[in-house]
Amino acid sequence: MVAKLAQLQFHPITANRWKDFEKLFGPNGACAGCWCMWWRLTRKEFSQKQYAGNKRSIKKIIMAGRKPGILAYSKGSPIGWCAIEPRESYPSLERSNILKRVDDLPAWSVTCFYIPRSHRHQGLAGQLLKAAIRFARQRGAKIVEGYPIDSGGEKKNTVSIFTGLASTFIEAGFVEVERRAPTRPIMRYFLK
Repeated sequence: MVAKLAQLQFHPITANRWKDFEKLFGPNGACAGCWCMWWRLTRKEFSQKQYAGNKRSIKKIIMAGRKPGILAYSKGSPIGWCAIEPRESYPSLERSNILKRVDDLPAWSVTCFYIPRSHRHQGLAGQLLKAAIRFARQRGAKIVEGYPIDSGGEKKNTVSIFTGLASTFIEAGFVEVERRAPTRPIMRYFLK
């Protein structure tokens, strides 16, 4: 497992990596046609755009030059995804009673992981999270924020943990700064 992870490469998503993103997410856009648009839209907009509409929306973001996340590669093939951008890129976080802002400090938000079944349970989410921290640091971030699930050690289905597990964030050095629901901490990594 460790040897396999040592061979990984991480790259921000760019227009020239669109085909890799598309390959990773598959014809249905990862989870229920999301295409990593869940936190960017109202629930009504998300339902209306599901699948093809969401795909067009994320492609437009990427083709415009934004880099809304990190792709993990093994042997040249994309095997994982972590969404990270400044919190302002995710308006649905503000509409959430549970995940609304803790304070006015500017933060970058880790909102989603997608790892195909063939690459799960190998520590890839933790490696993607560390790559996301490096990415945010290079862009001047002082705080990286995450909204994982605290499973309390219980096994959860994959769809319910797309924001990551609290244990992964803790292992990466994040600390809990707020909890408005029993299983939903808001966690931060403070960059020096």
